[in-house]
Amino acid sequence: MIVAAGLTPAWQQILVFRQLQVGHVNRAHEAVWCGSGKVLNVGAALHQLGAESLTISPVGGATGQQIRDDFARRGIPARWVSTNAATRVCTTLLDQVTGATTELVENSTALTEFELAQYAEAFADGVRSASHVVLSGSLPQGTAPSYYRDLLERTSARTLLDIRGRELIECLPLRPFLVKPNREELATTVGRPLTTDDDVATAMAEVRDLGAEWIVVSNGPASLFVLGPSGLHRIEPPQVQAINPIGCGDSLTAAVAAQLARGETPLDAISFGVTYAAHKASQLLPVAIV
Repeated sequence: MIVAAGLTPAWQQILVFRQLQVGHVNRAHEAVWCGSGKVLNVGAALHQLGAESLTISPVGGATGQQIRDDFARRGIPARWVSTNAATRVCTTLLDQVTGATTELVENSTALTEFELAQYAEAFADGVRSASHVVLSGSLPQGTAPSYYRDLLERTSARTLLDIRGRELIECLPLRPFLVKPNREELATTVGRPLTTDDDVATAMAEVRDLGAEWIVVSNGPASLFVLGPSGLHRIEPPQVQAINPIGCGDSLTAAVAAQLARGETPLDAISFGVTYAAHKASQLLPVAIV
């Protein structure tokens, strides 16, 4: 079983405009709501890919109930940790004329110490029979940077991390199997801009030296870099007509985990994940339908 874990879900609104004009009244001709945020995107993708999975996420308020209902309707196995604060709402604006995607992100509300403790217990119980754990998303404000490390100390499963910055650095001594920042997140983690591909390769080597076995760095539709025991690899994503790129990175991580759980080699799993993520970009929802 694969566990998708994270602390920053969202109730997502996707609005489609023929042409978005800033400073004017804009009328969307299509509107869709769904559970999203990294942890929910990974959990939904794992389920869509046919992997045995469990999503563990905090939810609260009316928006949290909508997420519960959404996952129940889609048949996605989940364990919810109730919070006093309502789950945030994020909005994606899609401009069909320019192809531009605008994301309006509400930051997650801080979780109480009691809620964080409840989540840790739910995580420890949920990973008992897990072969893989995908931990993704930022920490809510006020959460200790070591929180994710503390979670990972409670599992012996193979871990895949889609996190960045201090919380990623904290986890690296535990030797995660794979970490997957995008180029911007890698720059945040090493604390400097990454202007060239050589800069990216150097930063990847630094992160691997700190404990990650494999590091995958995505860059939207551009080349993806992979560094592992066999050296540095470059993978070119297939070219697609992008509709909504939001959730592509989460789809990539989920697909890699699903293939690893099926016994695929890391490079084959990553190659499959790149193709799956590109397919997702050509669809409206945060998780691809195949």
